[in-house]
Amino acid sequence: MSRLRIYDDQIPGTPLAEFHDHSAIEHELRQAGVRFERWEANEPIWPGASQEQVIAAYRGDIDRLMEDEGYQAVDVISLKPDHPDRATLRQKFLDEHTHSEDEVRFFVAGAGQFTLHIAGKVYEVLCEQGDLIGVPDGTRHWFDMSESPYFVAIRLFTNKDGWVAHFTGTDIAGRFPRMAPHPSAAALAS
Repeated sequence: MSRLRIYDDQIPGTPLAEFHDHSAIEHELRQAGVRFERWEANEPIWPGASQEQVIAAYRGDIDRLMEDEGYQAVDVISLKPDHPDRATLRQKFLDEHTHSEDEVRFFVAGAGQFTLHIAGKVYEVLCEQGDLIGVPDGTRHWFDMSESPYFVAIRLFTNKDGWVAHFTGTDIAGRFPRMAPHPSAAALAS
């Protein structure tokens, strides 16, 4: 179940608010300048589907965002709990950073947790299947996929080669909750 927890950035132990309803999550994130949408496939997607099949299933929404926001590239990333580099990949974006372009992710399957640091608040967004999040360029944030990752996500880019993390050097990400493994990860690991 998708979830948004909002914290004071100085008080990591207790959320100020928590939301599970998609319209409430969308409303709260919109107020912070962050896109949050629900998408549905226009054709069935089967386990093992190719990148082309996944993109085709969401082509209408992808084309809309590419036209509206000027994104130039799209791809699919997939990670399972048995990936040999999962710990390294997790660590890559676990500290607070920014990007010089929007970070747009749509979760086809599984889950990932984006945590945004905006105007003295921390927005912890657990994105699951069907969720799209658009983190605006320059927004301080971090991403956790848990120690047992499981997700398939569509990524949209303005310039895929220019998508680089610029770390802020703060320790704030380590003071807030990490993502628990997705329930589907345990089934995939066995």
